[in-house]
Amino acid sequence: MPSRVRLASERYVTEGEGVRTLHSFSYGAHYDPDNVGFGPLVAINEEQVAPGGGYDAHRHADVEIVTWVLEGELAHRDTTGHAGTIEPGVAQRLSAGEGAEHAELNASSTEPLRFVQMMLRSRHDAAPQYASASVPQGPGLHPAVRVHADAELAVARPRADEPLEVLGAAKVLVHVTRGEVVVDGVRLGPGDELRATDVERLLVEGEGEALVWRLPDPR
Repeated sequence: MPSRVRLASERYVTEGEGVRTLHSFSYGAHYDPDNVGFGPLVAINEEQVAPGGGYDAHRHADVEIVTWVLEGELAHRDTTGHAGTIEPGVAQRLSAGEGAEHAELNASSTEPLRFVQMMLRSRHDAAPQYASASVPQGPGLHPAVRVHADAELAVARPRADEPLEVLGAAKVLVHVTRGEVVVDGVRLGPGDELRATDVERLLVEGEGEALVWRLPDPR
């Protein structure tokens, strides 16, 4: 099982007015031909948004956009007609399809917002679609929102005495969001990632939280 660890400190950084973004993959002005994606995953961005800040309406097409809030409340609206507030524990998906606009703002004027936003090449080429799924708060390997891509997302929350087993796939990516997680003996902290290929299984231990992508198609 070949694997590679990318540390949080290796992420590319974009600074904007009231927004700081940490990029796991090439994105925007940051281009690295050796780090443009992993399977259908093409972006994992940690967004740190000041009170009252965020992104006004902007357009995407041909991607699945999956959002996981770590801290604070995210006010979201898009051209599917959905508008609302996303809090920790809810996984959100916007299938941009033939084209969609969305806006993402810090819902609070006093508290910071922090969320992870992930993008995948999509099989959905029709009108945009919105979906969300509540993820249990307790320990376990919890399925999250489904996507129109050859990919499955789960939220892993192991306990010290209860490691979690991730089934094999052509590719598996583990992105740590909280605490400390040990993946097949590799110790990872917040923002660290393990990217593995030809996986028979992965053992996830510790007492943190991680986003786990199983990517059955190696492309």
